[in-house]
Amino acid sequence: MKKWYALYVRSRHEFVTEGELTRKGICCFLPTVKKMSQWKDRKKLVEFPLFPGYIFAYVQPYTEGFINVLRTRGAVDLVASEPGVPTPVPDEEMDALMILVGSGQKIDVYPDLREGTRVRVTKGPLQGAVGTLENRDDEYKFMINIDILGRSVGVRVYADDIEAD
Repeated sequence: MKKWYALYVRSRHEFVTEGELTRKGICCFLPTVKKMSQWKDRKKLVEFPLFPGYIFAYVQPYTEGFINVLRTRGAVDLVASEPGVPTPVPDEEMDALMILVGSGQKIDVYPDLREGTRVRVTKGPLQGAVGTLENRDDEYKFMINIDILGRSVGVRVYADDIEAD
């Protein structure tokens, strides 16, 4: 049964590695955000990786599947809690991240969060996503933790749109 794994890639190789994995027929997910970038003569909306240096690969948890991913241009290593044993990212976290990125909402990235209440969004574009409710700068934020990367992403939510999970 396939599982999601976080793949550490070479600096600035996220898009290259994603393209190579796709070409090999390996399902992958590179969450991105659009940011305004300025050059001397112009400004442009540019897509950046949400988690620089990481993409997610959906593979069988077998040595051959891991080797196929690691033999991809730009790939460095699969993220592991124990050396040599890649740690899968829980499906619930990946589903929530995909919903969040697909919603088009403004996303902020925060260090890993441990405190707070687990909540489920009940209505709006994020409906069905499960995450943590946090209060930051006098605003409530719906946070999704990607524990294996030690990062979180968040968007502003209304209290009426969530319920305790």
